[in-house]
Amino acid sequence: MKNQEQKREKIFAYWLSQVKGIGAVTAKKLFEYAGSFEAIYNMKKEEQERLDFLRPSVSVSLLAARGELDTRAREYEDLKKNGTDFILYGEAEYPERLKNIYDMPMWLFVKGKLPDDERPSVAVVGARSCTPYGRQEAEYIGKLLAENGVQVVSGLALGIDLAAHEGAVCAGGDTYAVLGCGINLCYPETGRKLYEKLPETGGVISEYGPGTLPLPAHFPVRNRIISGLSDMTVVVEARKRSGSLITADLAMEQGREVMALPGRRTDPLSAGCNRLIFQGAGIVTEPEDILDFFQIKCKNSLKKIRKSVNALAKAEKMVYSCLDSQPKHTEEIIRQCGLPYGECMTALLHLELDGWAVQPINQYYVRKLE
Repeated sequence: MKNQEQKREKIFAYWLSQVKGIGAVTAKKLFEYAGSFEAIYNMKKEEQERLDFLRPSVSVSLLAARGELDTRAREYEDLKKNGTDFILYGEAEYPERLKNIYDMPMWLFVKGKLPDDERPSVAVVGARSCTPYGRQEAEYIGKLLAENGVQVVSGLALGIDLAAHEGAVCAGGDTYAVLGCGINLCYPETGRKLYEKLPETGGVISEYGPGTLPLPAHFPVRNRIISGLSDMTVVVEARKRSGSLITADLAMEQGREVMALPGRRTDPLSAGCNRLIFQGAGIVTEPEDILDFFQIKCKNSLKKIRKSVNALAKAEKMVYSCLDSQPKHTEEIIRQCGLPYGECMTALLHLELDGWAVQPINQYYVRKLE
């Protein structure tokens, strides 16, 4: 009987999650007032009108949604068939870290698993239109953290987010993506391969039900879950105004640590990070600084033993000396190194194959970070 009652309550919770205008704070206040999700469903119009925190438009939505209960019950049954768990606040599976934030989600849709409360967890966030340098750093940080037992949380967005997830997956660690859309939607579509892989190595998480579109307003809201699930937020690249800075601000409000990767004064993608450091955020001089915060001794297995630059062939050494962290077109590299076209291109190919150079954009090359 108890299991049937729990299931019934979860169906009503799912129904509420699909009512237009219901956010985490309103849902929590309604639950505290009514005592159960079923009681919220059964509230009369007059009773709703007496609640000063309930906007008239939301009251209208609640009343109109009553006729959708049978549809929502069928959708709830389909969740499990599609590999999705529906976790409510108060259940044993609900993350302890989220219980301490003001606007905690009252429910979570999860594919895979949730972060382990007993293990350290770090959010790695940054610009969508990141530099090749930023992408390499984010991927390395993801690898380093995962290899040393730290869970990696991010938002599956283009750029820094995807790179951090990919680094963690590459190292065989646990990584978690928090979406700003329905749990069954992959946004952006570019991350489809990773989206499908994540439940095997961690999880995909959202407070938005199936079919909810990735509206712009959803992403600042979901950022509180990214920071809330993490002991620390690391910002790799960010402009003066960016969603990553919203995540960092939320982390500070939640009493979590914030660190940032510094950059050049003239680089717009470093402006946000440099400002965070000026305001008191920790500085990432080396990715291992993040591990130091958790008093984790780095395994250093990512530090590959590499040949000295002096061991490169003469042409390769000349071409390598022309590369740095900013992408350079092949024409510029040929001009700088002074080698014939064919010899320069052969040297670039060897440098790329041997892990000395990366081609982030067609015909543009950068040094690969060690």
